[in-house]
Amino acid sequence: MSGTHHAIEMFDYHIWANKTLFNRLVELQNDVYHQEIQSVFPSISKVVSHMYIVDQLWFHIISGVSMSKALEIEKVETDTKNIEEIVVMFQELYDQYRDLLNKQEDLDKVTVLDTPWAGRRETSLSEMVMHLVTHGSYHRGNITAMLRQMGYPSVTTDLTSYWYSG
Repeated sequence: MSGTHHAIEMFDYHIWANKTLFNRLVELQNDVYHQEIQSVFPSISKVVSHMYIVDQLWFHIISGVSMSKALEIEKVETDTKNIEEIVVMFQELYDQYRDLLNKQEDLDKVTVLDTPWAGRRETSLSEMVMHLVTHGSYHRGNITAMLRQMGYPSVTTDLTSYWYSG
């Protein structure tokens, strides 16, 4: 699959945005990363752990595992790990995603997604990738708000910043 499909471009943005934010978290070090606060999540490490688990879940689903089986796969709890370890884990997962997505002949092929909470619907691999990207954007916003709440500046990870980054 060429890198020109919109879902692939957006996945590249997702990787860039997470790396950009994670680099900021590395600068702030693990005290800030694990600091407990009254916010959307109890700590930034809990948000990042949630993001990793969800990215991992959707990797399995995009690989062809049913939603119910993907939900049963043991998820790696990452909130106790340090930010440097998390960066490596995300990179390894994204390398697996790239391999998987590049092997797809048709990212727009219709498939059925069957969620335990909402039922069945037709979708495509590209639509699932777009969900992954928007989910990440939502939680990067949570992290930015949490950093500001703790008195630290965040970084800009919006799409236009990505467009002009390279």
